[in-house]
Amino acid sequence: MGATECDDGPAISIDLGTTYSCVAVWRQSHNRVEVIPHDQGNFTTPSCVAFTDAWRLIGDAAVNQAAMNPVNTIFDVKRLIGRHFSDASVQGDLKTCTWPFKVVSGPSDRPMIVVQYMDEEKQFEAEEISAMVLGKMRETAEAYLGTEVKNAVITVPVYFTDSQRQATIDAGTIAGLNVMRIINEPSAAALAYGLGKMSPSDDVKTVLVFELGGGTLDVSIVKVDPGADIDMGVFEVMAAAGDTHLGGEDFNTLMVKHFVGEFLKKYKKNDIRKKQKALRRLRTACEKAKRMLSCASLATIEIGSLHDGIDFYGVITRTKFEELNMELFRKCIVHVEKCLSDANMDKSMIDDVVLVGGSSRIPKVQELLRNFFDGKELFTSINPDEAVAYGAAVQAALLNGEGCKDVRDVVLLEVTPLSLGVETKGGFMSVLIPRTTTIPVKKERVYTTCYDNQTEVLIQVYQGEGSETKYNILLGKFTLSGIRRAPSGEPKINVTFEIDADSILQVTAKDMV
Repeated sequence: MGATECDDGPAISIDLGTTYSCVAVWRQSHNRVEVIPHDQGNFTTPSCVAFTDAWRLIGDAAVNQAAMNPVNTIFDVKRLIGRHFSDASVQGDLKTCTWPFKVVSGPSDRPMIVVQYMDEEKQFEAEEISAMVLGKMRETAEAYLGTEVKNAVITVPVYFTDSQRQATIDAGTIAGLNVMRIINEPSAAALAYGLGKMSPSDDVKTVLVFELGGGTLDVSIVKVDPGADIDMGVFEVMAAAGDTHLGGEDFNTLMVKHFVGEFLKKYKKNDIRKKQKALRRLRTACEKAKRMLSCASLATIEIGSLHDGIDFYGVITRTKFEELNMELFRKCIVHVEKCLSDANMDKSMIDDVVLVGGSSRIPKVQELLRNFFDGKELFTSINPDEAVAYGAAVQAALLNGEGCKDVRDVVLLEVTPLSLGVETKGGFMSVLIPRTTTIPVKKERVYTTCYDNQTEVLIQVYQGEGSETKYNILLGKFTLSGIRRAPSGEPKINVTFEIDADSILQVTAKDMV
Protein backbone atom coordinates (compact mmCIF):
# COMPACT_ATOMS: atom_id res chain seq x y z
CA MET A 1 0.00 0.00 0.00
CA GLY A 2 1.18 3.54 -0.69
CA ALA A 3 0.81 6.73 1.27
CA THR A 4 -2.50 8.52 1.57
CA GLU A 5 -3.76 12.06 1.52
CA CYS A 6 -5.79 13.73 4.24
CA ASP A 7 -6.62 17.30 5.28
CA ASP A 8 -7.18 16.70 9.00
CA GLY A 9 -5.08 19.29 10.86
CA PRO A 10 -1.64 20.69 10.01
CA ALA A 11 0.68 18.71 7.78
CA ILE A 12 4.38 18.65 8.65
CA SER A 13 7.44 17.58 6.69
CA ILE A 14 10.18 15.40 8.12
CA ASP A 15 13.64 15.07 6.61
CA LEU A 16 14.54 11.67 8.08
CA GLY A 17 18.31 11.77 7.74
CA THR A 18 21.01 9.20 8.38
CA THR A 19 22.64 11.32 11.08
CA TYR A 20 20.22 14.21 11.69
CA SER A 21 16.51 14.80 11.14
CA CYS A 22 14.60 18.04 10.65
CA VAL A 23 10.91 18.98 10.80
CA ALA A 24 9.12 21.92 9.17
CA VAL A 25 5.59 23.20 8.57
CA TRP A 26 3.76 25.73 6.43
CA ARG A 27 2.30 28.37 8.78
CA GLN A 28 -0.87 29.65 7.19
CA SER A 29 -1.04 32.55 9.65
CA HIS A 30 2.50 33.67 8.77
CA ASN A 31 2.27 32.71 5.08
CA ARG A 32 5.65 30.97 5.11
CA VAL A 33 7.50 27.75 5.91
CA GLU A 34 8.92 27.50 9.42
CA VAL A 35 11.63 25.02 10.36
CA ILE A 36 10.78 23.87 13.88
CA PRO A 37 13.34 23.93 16.72
CA HIS A 38 13.28 21.29 19.43
CA ASP A 39 13.15 21.97 23.17
CA GLN A 40 16.86 22.87 23.29
CA GLY A 41 16.54 25.36 20.45
CA ASN A 42 18.31 23.39 17.72
CA PHE A 43 16.71 22.98 14.29
CA THR A 44 18.10 19.49 13.70
CA THR A 45 17.84 16.40 15.90
CA PRO A 46 20.31 13.49 15.88
CA SER A 47 18.74 10.38 14.31
CA CYS A 48 19.91 8.38 17.28
CA VAL A 49 18.10 6.13 19.80
CA ALA A 50 19.57 4.71 23.01
CA PHE A 51 18.30 2.10 25.45
CA THR A 52 19.18 1.88 29.15
CA ASP A 53 17.98 -0.08 32.15
CA ALA A 54 15.37 2.59 32.83
CA TRP A 55 14.95 4.78 29.76
CA ARG A 56 14.64 5.02 26.02
CA LEU A 57 16.42 8.14 24.82
CA ILE A 58 16.07 9.83 21.44
CA GLY A 59 18.05 12.60 19.78
CA ASP A 60 20.56 14.69 21.73
CA ALA A 61 19.91 12.76 24.95
CA ALA A 62 20.90 9.54 23.18
CA VAL A 63 24.08 11.05 21.73
CA ASN A 64 25.13 12.54 25.07
CA GLN A 65 25.35 9.11 26.74
CA ALA A 66 26.70 7.20 23.72
CA ALA A 67 30.30 6.98 24.98
CA MET A 68 29.20 5.18 28.16
CA ASN A 69 26.59 3.00 26.47
CA PRO A 70 27.81 2.37 22.89
CA VAL A 71 26.35 -1.12 22.34
CA ASN A 72 22.83 0.13 23.10
CA THR A 73 23.06 3.42 21.19
CA ILE A 74 21.66 3.01 17.69
CA PHE A 75 22.50 5.25 14.73
CA ASP A 76 22.82 4.96 10.93
CA VAL A 77 19.57 2.96 10.92
CA LYS A 78 18.68 4.49 7.55
CA ARG A 79 21.30 2.15 6.10
CA LEU A 80 19.30 -0.85 7.30
CA ILE A 81 15.69 0.16 6.67
CA GLY A 82 13.92 -1.86 3.99
CA ARG A 83 16.92 -4.12 3.39
CA HIS A 84 17.68 -7.81 3.90
CA PHE A 85 20.37 -8.95 6.32
CA SER A 86 22.05 -10.86 3.50
CA ASP A 87 22.24 -7.77 1.24
CA ALA A 88 25.81 -7.01 0.21
CA SER A 89 25.43 -3.43 1.48
CA VAL A 90 24.36 -4.59 4.95
CA GLN A 91 27.18 -7.11 5.17
CA GLY A 92 29.60 -4.43 4.01
CA ASP A 93 28.37 -2.03 6.69
CA LEU A 94 28.78 -4.67 9.38
CA LYS A 95 32.43 -5.03 8.35
CA THR A 96 33.37 -1.41 7.72
CA CYS A 97 31.09 0.96 9.62
CA THR A 98 32.50 0.29 13.12
CA TRP A 99 28.97 -0.05 14.52
CA PRO A 100 29.20 -0.87 18.23
CA PHE A 101 25.68 -2.32 18.33
CA LYS A 102 24.77 -5.84 17.26
CA VAL A 103 22.78 -6.64 14.10
CA VAL A 104 21.51 -10.19 13.46
CA SER A 105 19.37 -11.94 10.87
CA GLY A 106 15.70 -12.06 11.84
CA PRO A 107 12.49 -13.44 10.32
CA SER A 108 12.39 -13.23 6.50
CA ASP A 109 16.08 -12.26 6.49
CA ARG A 110 15.32 -8.87 8.05
CA PRO A 111 18.16 -7.16 9.93
CA MET A 112 17.34 -7.02 13.63
CA ILE A 113 19.09 -4.64 16.04
CA VAL A 114 19.88 -6.24 19.40
CA VAL A 115 19.92 -4.15 22.59
CA GLN A 116 19.65 -4.52 26.34
CA TYR A 117 16.57 -2.60 27.50
CA MET A 118 14.92 -2.73 30.92
CA ASP A 119 17.25 -5.60 31.90
CA GLU A 120 16.09 -7.69 28.93
CA GLU A 121 17.50 -8.44 25.50
CA LYS A 122 15.27 -6.87 22.87
CA GLN A 123 15.35 -6.97 19.08
CA PHE A 124 14.06 -4.12 16.94
CA GLU A 125 13.54 -3.77 13.21
CA ALA A 126 15.02 -0.72 11.50
CA GLU A 127 11.49 0.56 10.87
CA GLU A 128 10.81 0.53 14.61
CA ILE A 129 13.93 2.56 15.39
CA SER A 130 13.10 5.01 12.60
CA ALA A 131 9.57 5.25 13.98
CA MET A 132 11.01 6.36 17.32
CA VAL A 133 12.90 9.17 15.59
CA LEU A 134 9.81 10.14 13.58
CA GLY A 135 7.78 10.10 16.79
CA LYS A 136 10.27 12.49 18.37
CA MET A 137 9.96 14.85 15.39
CA ARG A 138 6.18 14.66 15.63
CA GLU A 139 6.34 15.55 19.35
CA THR A 140 8.63 18.48 18.54
CA ALA A 141 6.11 19.78 16.01
CA GLU A 142 3.16 19.31 18.37
CA ALA A 143 4.91 21.21 21.17
CA TYR A 144 5.69 24.06 18.77
CA LEU A 145 2.28 24.21 17.11
CA GLY A 146 0.24 23.53 20.23
CA THR A 147 -1.96 21.00 18.46
CA GLU A 148 -2.02 17.34 17.49
CA VAL A 149 -0.19 16.43 14.29
CA LYS A 150 -1.32 13.45 12.21
CA ASN A 151 -0.22 14.19 8.65
CA ALA A 152 3.31 14.22 7.28
CA VAL A 153 5.42 14.19 4.15
CA ILE A 154 8.66 12.24 4.67
CA THR A 155 11.74 12.57 2.48
CA VAL A 156 13.97 9.76 1.20
CA PRO A 157 17.06 9.47 -1.03
CA VAL A 158 16.45 9.25 -4.77
CA TYR A 159 17.97 5.77 -4.94
CA PHE A 160 15.82 4.26 -2.20
CA THR A 161 14.26 1.07 -3.53
CA ASP A 162 10.59 0.18 -3.45
CA SER A 163 11.05 -1.81 -0.22
CA GLN A 164 12.98 1.03 1.45
CA ARG A 165 10.25 3.52 0.55
CA GLN A 166 7.52 1.21 1.83
CA ALA A 167 9.51 0.60 5.02
CA THR A 168 9.74 4.36 5.54
CA ILE A 169 5.97 4.66 5.19
CA ASP A 170 5.61 1.78 7.67
CA ALA A 171 7.88 3.63 10.12
CA GLY A 172 5.67 6.70 9.82
CA THR A 173 2.57 4.60 10.47
CA ILE A 174 4.17 3.06 13.57
CA ALA A 175 4.89 6.62 14.75
CA GLY A 176 1.18 7.42 14.47
CA LEU A 177 1.50 9.48 11.31
CA ASN A 178 -0.59 9.48 8.16
CA VAL A 179 2.17 9.58 5.54
CA MET A 180 0.66 11.75 2.81
CA ARG A 181 3.59 11.42 0.43
CA ILE A 182 7.16 10.18 0.14
CA ILE A 183 9.27 12.78 -1.67
CA ASN A 184 12.84 12.56 -2.94
CA GLU A 185 15.27 14.72 -0.96
CA PRO A 186 16.81 16.71 -3.86
CA SER A 187 13.34 17.37 -5.29
CA ALA A 188 12.34 18.88 -1.96
CA ALA A 189 15.51 20.99 -2.00
CA ALA A 190 14.62 22.19 -5.52
CA LEU A 191 11.26 23.37 -4.20
CA ALA A 192 13.07 25.30 -1.47
CA TYR A 193 15.35 26.85 -4.09
CA GLY A 194 12.55 27.78 -6.47
CA LEU A 195 10.23 29.31 -3.91
CA GLY A 196 13.03 31.01 -2.02
CA LYS A 197 14.92 32.56 -4.94
CA MET A 198 12.72 32.80 -8.02
CA SER A 199 9.71 34.95 -8.87
CA PRO A 200 6.99 34.16 -11.44
CA SER A 201 8.55 36.61 -13.92
CA ASP A 202 11.91 34.79 -13.98
CA ASP A 203 13.00 32.66 -16.92
CA VAL A 204 13.01 28.87 -16.79
CA LYS A 205 16.14 27.57 -15.07
CA THR A 206 17.88 24.22 -15.11
CA VAL A 207 19.22 23.46 -11.65
CA LEU A 208 21.51 20.69 -10.44
CA VAL A 209 20.80 19.82 -6.81
CA PHE A 210 23.82 18.26 -5.11
CA GLU A 211 22.87 16.78 -1.74
CA LEU A 212 25.66 15.23 0.32
CA GLY A 213 24.37 14.27 3.75
CA GLY A 214 25.42 12.04 6.60
CA GLY A 215 24.93 8.77 4.77
CA THR A 216 23.78 9.38 1.21
CA LEU A 217 24.58 11.34 -1.94
CA ASP A 218 21.73 12.48 -4.18
CA VAL A 219 22.11 14.40 -7.43
CA SER A 220 19.11 15.62 -9.42
CA ILE A 221 18.68 17.90 -12.40
CA VAL A 222 15.46 19.88 -12.11
CA LYS A 223 13.90 22.23 -14.64
CA VAL A 224 12.27 25.04 -12.68
CA ASP A 225 9.57 26.99 -14.52
CA PRO A 226 8.27 29.81 -12.28
CA GLY A 227 5.07 29.83 -14.32
CA ALA A 228 4.86 33.27 -15.91
CA ASP A 229 3.17 31.83 -19.01
CA ILE A 230 1.03 29.11 -17.46
CA ASP A 231 0.29 30.70 -14.05
CA MET A 232 1.69 27.62 -12.33
CA GLY A 233 5.18 26.80 -11.08
CA VAL A 234 6.45 23.52 -12.50
CA PHE A 235 9.39 21.63 -11.02
CA GLU A 236 10.29 18.85 -13.45
CA VAL A 237 12.97 16.35 -12.48
CA MET A 238 14.97 15.54 -15.61
CA ALA A 239 17.33 12.92 -14.16
CA ALA A 240 18.61 11.61 -10.85
CA ALA A 241 21.68 9.77 -9.63
CA GLY A 242 23.17 8.93 -6.28
CA ASP A 243 24.67 6.54 -3.78
CA THR A 244 22.94 5.33 -0.62
CA HIS A 245 26.35 4.65 0.94
CA LEU A 246 28.30 7.86 0.44
CA GLY A 247 28.23 10.63 3.02
CA GLY A 248 29.64 12.17 6.16
CA GLU A 249 29.56 8.93 8.13
CA ASP A 250 31.88 7.35 5.56
CA PHE A 251 34.30 10.26 5.93
CA ASN A 252 34.14 9.80 9.71
CA THR A 253 34.90 6.08 9.38
CA LEU A 254 38.08 6.76 7.41
CA MET A 255 39.18 9.32 10.01
CA VAL A 256 38.55 6.82 12.82
CA LYS A 257 40.65 4.22 11.02
CA HIS A 258 43.43 6.79 10.59
CA PHE A 259 43.52 7.67 14.28
CA VAL A 260 43.24 4.04 15.37
CA GLY A 261 46.39 3.50 13.34
CA GLU A 262 48.04 6.47 15.05
CA PHE A 263 47.09 5.10 18.46
CA LEU A 264 48.47 1.65 17.64
CA LYS A 265 51.76 3.17 16.47
CA LYS A 266 52.22 4.96 19.78
CA TYR A 267 50.83 2.27 22.10
CA LYS A 268 51.50 -1.07 20.40
CA LYS A 269 50.22 -3.23 23.26
CA ASN A 270 46.91 -1.39 23.55
CA ASP A 271 44.65 -2.48 20.69
CA ILE A 272 41.45 -0.43 20.69
CA ARG A 273 39.97 -1.86 17.49
CA LYS A 274 37.38 -3.89 19.42
CA LYS A 275 36.95 -1.52 22.37
CA GLN A 276 33.53 -0.09 21.63
CA LYS A 277 33.54 2.69 24.23
CA ALA A 278 36.91 3.95 23.01
CA LEU A 279 35.81 3.78 19.36
CA ARG A 280 32.58 5.65 20.11
CA ARG A 281 34.49 8.47 21.83
CA LEU A 282 36.99 8.57 18.98
CA ARG A 283 34.21 8.71 16.38
CA THR A 284 32.56 11.62 18.18
CA ALA A 285 35.89 13.47 18.28
CA CYS A 286 36.45 12.78 14.56
CA GLU A 287 33.01 14.18 13.73
CA LYS A 288 33.87 17.41 15.55
CA ALA A 289 37.29 17.59 13.86
CA LYS A 290 35.69 17.08 10.44
CA ARG A 291 33.36 20.01 11.04
CA MET A 292 36.26 22.16 12.24
CA LEU A 293 38.21 21.40 9.05
CA SER A 294 35.48 23.04 6.96
CA CYS A 295 36.59 26.42 8.36
CA ALA A 296 40.17 25.75 9.55
CA SER A 297 43.27 24.18 8.04
CA LEU A 298 44.01 22.06 11.12
CA ALA A 299 42.05 20.31 13.86
CA THR A 300 43.12 18.58 17.06
CA ILE A 301 41.66 15.61 18.88
CA GLU A 302 42.06 15.36 22.65
CA ILE A 303 40.46 12.45 24.51
CA GLY A 304 41.25 11.87 28.16
CA SER A 305 41.71 8.24 29.19
CA LEU A 306 40.73 6.86 25.80
CA HIS A 307 41.83 3.34 26.75
CA ASP A 308 43.65 1.82 29.73
CA GLY A 309 44.10 5.28 31.23
CA ILE A 310 45.93 6.59 28.15
CA ASP A 311 45.19 10.19 27.16
CA PHE A 312 45.13 10.47 23.38
CA TYR A 313 46.13 13.59 21.46
CA GLY A 314 46.05 13.77 17.68
CA VAL A 315 46.31 16.34 14.93
CA ILE A 316 44.85 16.24 11.44
CA THR A 317 45.25 18.81 8.69
CA ARG A 318 42.65 19.60 6.07
CA THR A 319 45.10 18.27 3.48
CA LYS A 320 45.35 14.91 5.28
CA PHE A 321 41.56 14.71 5.65
CA GLU A 322 41.20 15.34 1.93
CA GLU A 323 43.83 12.72 1.15
CA LEU A 324 41.99 10.12 3.26
CA ASN A 325 38.68 10.80 1.50
CA MET A 326 39.72 11.81 -2.02
CA GLU A 327 38.44 8.59 -3.59
CA LEU A 328 34.99 9.21 -2.08
CA PHE A 329 35.04 12.88 -3.07
CA ARG A 330 35.80 11.93 -6.66
CA LYS A 331 32.91 9.44 -6.62
CA CYS A 332 30.64 12.43 -5.99
CA ILE A 333 31.70 13.96 -9.30
CA VAL A 334 31.17 10.63 -11.08
CA HIS A 335 27.52 10.72 -9.98
CA VAL A 336 27.21 14.32 -11.21
CA GLU A 337 28.52 13.19 -14.61
CA LYS A 338 26.06 10.27 -14.67
CA CYS A 339 23.14 12.56 -13.87
CA LEU A 340 24.08 14.90 -16.71
CA SER A 341 24.46 11.95 -19.07
CA ASP A 342 21.04 10.53 -18.13
CA ALA A 343 19.47 13.94 -18.78
CA ASN A 344 21.32 14.22 -22.13
CA MET A 345 22.75 17.53 -20.99
CA ASP A 346 26.10 19.25 -21.11
CA LYS A 347 27.35 20.87 -17.91
CA SER A 348 27.17 24.27 -19.63
CA MET A 349 23.37 23.91 -19.65
CA ILE A 350 23.17 24.05 -15.83
CA ASP A 351 22.15 27.50 -14.55
CA ASP A 352 22.68 26.89 -10.83
CA VAL A 353 24.36 24.23 -8.70
CA VAL A 354 22.50 24.08 -5.39
CA LEU A 355 24.32 22.61 -2.38
CA VAL A 356 22.33 20.69 0.22
CA GLY A 357 23.30 18.49 3.16
CA GLY A 358 25.83 19.11 5.91
CA SER A 359 28.68 17.40 4.07
CA SER A 360 28.28 19.78 1.11
CA ARG A 361 30.11 22.32 3.29
CA ILE A 362 33.40 20.41 2.89
CA PRO A 363 35.77 22.77 1.01
CA LYS A 364 37.31 20.07 -1.21
CA VAL A 365 33.87 18.89 -2.32
CA GLN A 366 32.96 22.45 -3.25
CA GLU A 367 36.30 22.91 -5.03
CA LEU A 368 35.80 19.76 -7.11
CA LEU A 369 32.28 20.84 -8.06
CA ARG A 370 33.40 24.36 -8.93
CA ASN A 371 36.22 23.03 -11.10
CA PHE A 372 33.92 20.54 -12.82
CA PHE A 373 31.52 23.34 -13.72
CA ASP A 374 34.39 25.49 -15.06
CA GLY A 375 34.51 27.93 -12.17
CA LYS A 376 30.74 28.44 -11.77
CA GLU A 377 29.81 29.94 -8.40
CA LEU A 378 27.87 27.43 -6.32
CA PHE A 379 24.48 28.36 -4.88
CA THR A 380 24.84 28.30 -1.09
CA SER A 381 22.11 30.74 -0.06
CA ILE A 382 19.76 28.11 1.36
CA ASN A 383 20.55 26.41 4.66
CA PRO A 384 21.97 23.00 3.67
CA ASP A 385 20.70 21.37 6.88
CA GLU A 386 17.14 22.65 6.53
CA ALA A 387 16.49 22.93 2.77
CA VAL A 388 15.02 19.43 2.35
CA ALA A 389 12.54 19.81 5.21
CA TYR A 390 11.70 23.33 3.99
CA GLY A 391 10.85 22.18 0.47
CA ALA A 392 8.96 19.12 1.68
CA ALA A 393 6.82 21.41 3.87
CA VAL A 394 5.67 23.11 0.67
CA GLN A 395 4.61 19.72 -0.71
CA ALA A 396 2.84 18.93 2.58
CA ALA A 397 0.93 22.22 2.42
CA LEU A 398 0.02 21.53 -1.20
CA LEU A 399 -1.38 18.09 -0.35
CA ASN A 400 -3.21 19.51 2.67
CA GLY A 401 -4.89 22.28 0.71
CA GLU A 402 -2.95 24.99 2.54
CA GLY A 403 -0.62 27.78 1.51
CA CYS A 404 -0.76 30.99 -0.45
CA LYS A 405 -1.26 31.05 -4.22
CA ASP A 406 2.50 30.56 -4.78
CA VAL A 407 2.29 27.24 -2.96
CA ARG A 408 -1.08 26.04 -4.29
CA ASP A 409 0.06 26.58 -7.89
CA VAL A 410 3.15 24.36 -7.71
CA VAL A 411 3.51 21.04 -9.53
CA LEU A 412 6.39 18.64 -8.85
CA LEU A 413 7.10 16.03 -11.52
CA GLU A 414 9.35 13.20 -10.27
CA VAL A 415 11.11 10.52 -12.34
CA THR A 416 12.28 6.95 -11.90
CA PRO A 417 16.06 6.90 -11.22
CA LEU A 418 16.55 3.38 -12.64
CA SER A 419 14.88 1.21 -15.27
CA LEU A 420 12.35 -1.41 -14.14
CA GLY A 421 11.56 -4.67 -15.87
CA VAL A 422 11.26 -8.45 -15.74
CA GLU A 423 13.61 -11.32 -16.47
CA THR A 424 13.03 -13.21 -19.71
CA LYS A 425 14.47 -16.49 -21.01
CA GLY A 426 18.25 -16.55 -20.88
CA GLY A 427 18.44 -14.12 -17.97
CA PHE A 428 17.84 -11.01 -20.06
CA MET A 429 16.24 -7.80 -18.82
CA SER A 430 12.99 -6.74 -20.49
CA VAL A 431 12.39 -3.10 -19.53
CA LEU A 432 8.82 -1.91 -19.02
CA ILE A 433 9.59 1.47 -17.42
CA PRO A 434 12.84 3.12 -18.56
CA ARG A 435 14.84 5.31 -16.18
CA THR A 436 13.92 9.04 -16.06
CA THR A 437 10.25 8.21 -16.77
CA THR A 438 7.94 10.76 -15.15
CA ILE A 439 5.74 9.31 -12.40
CA PRO A 440 3.00 8.34 -11.64
CA VAL A 441 3.10 5.92 -14.56
CA LYS A 442 1.51 2.66 -15.70
CA LYS A 443 2.97 0.40 -18.40
CA GLU A 444 1.86 -2.97 -19.76
CA ARG A 445 3.51 -5.60 -21.92
CA VAL A 446 2.44 -9.02 -23.20
CA TYR A 447 4.72 -12.04 -22.74
CA THR A 448 4.28 -15.73 -23.49
CA THR A 449 5.44 -19.18 -22.40
CA CYS A 450 8.75 -20.87 -23.25
CA TYR A 451 7.55 -24.49 -23.20
CA ASP A 452 4.60 -26.52 -24.46
CA ASN A 453 1.78 -27.00 -21.93
CA GLN A 454 3.43 -24.65 -19.42
CA THR A 455 0.91 -23.91 -16.64
CA GLU A 456 2.85 -21.36 -14.57
CA VAL A 457 5.51 -18.67 -15.00
CA LEU A 458 7.88 -17.05 -12.54
CA ILE A 459 7.71 -13.24 -12.70
CA GLN A 460 10.99 -11.76 -11.44
CA VAL A 461 11.11 -7.96 -11.14
CA TYR A 462 14.45 -6.17 -11.49
CA GLN A 463 15.79 -2.62 -11.26
CA GLY A 464 18.87 -1.44 -13.14
CA GLU A 465 20.48 -0.72 -16.48
CA GLY A 466 22.17 -4.06 -17.23
CA SER A 467 21.03 -5.95 -20.33
CA GLU A 468 21.28 -9.11 -18.21
CA THR A 469 19.47 -9.36 -14.89
CA LYS A 470 22.55 -10.65 -13.07
CA TYR A 471 23.84 -7.07 -13.21
CA ASN A 472 20.63 -5.62 -11.76
CA ILE A 473 18.82 -5.60 -8.41
CA LEU A 474 16.08 -8.17 -7.77
CA LEU A 475 13.13 -6.31 -6.21
CA GLY A 476 10.81 -9.29 -5.86
CA LYS A 477 9.22 -12.28 -7.56
CA PHE A 478 5.94 -14.17 -7.74
CA THR A 479 4.44 -17.09 -9.66
CA LEU A 480 1.46 -16.83 -11.99
CA SER A 481 -0.32 -20.20 -11.97
CA GLY A 482 -3.31 -21.65 -13.80
CA ILE A 483 -2.17 -20.83 -17.32
CA ARG A 484 -4.18 -22.84 -19.85
CA ARG A 485 -2.21 -25.62 -21.52
CA ALA A 486 -1.11 -24.67 -25.03
CA PRO A 487 1.90 -24.82 -27.35
CA SER A 488 4.77 -22.54 -26.36
CA GLY A 489 4.36 -18.98 -27.59
CA GLU A 490 0.58 -19.18 -27.78
CA PRO A 491 -0.57 -18.00 -24.30
CA LYS A 492 -0.66 -14.25 -23.78
CA ILE A 493 0.48 -13.11 -20.32
CA ASN A 494 -0.17 -9.45 -19.59
CA VAL A 495 2.30 -7.91 -17.11
CA THR A 496 1.49 -4.49 -15.64
CA PHE A 497 3.92 -2.16 -13.84
CA GLU A 498 2.39 0.77 -11.97
CA ILE A 499 4.36 3.36 -9.97
CA ASP A 500 2.46 5.75 -7.71
CA ALA A 501 3.39 9.26 -6.56
CA ASP A 502 5.52 7.80 -3.74
CA SER A 503 7.63 5.91 -6.33
CA ILE A 504 6.24 2.63 -5.00
CA LEU A 505 5.88 -0.10 -7.61
CA GLN A 506 3.00 -2.54 -7.97
CA VAL A 507 3.34 -5.45 -10.42
CA THR A 508 0.49 -7.66 -11.61
CA ALA A 509 0.25 -10.42 -14.20
CA LYS A 510 -2.69 -12.30 -15.72
CA ASP A 511 -3.32 -14.89 -18.39
CA MET A 512 -5.33 -13.26 -21.18
CA VAL A 513 -7.48 -16.27 -22.00
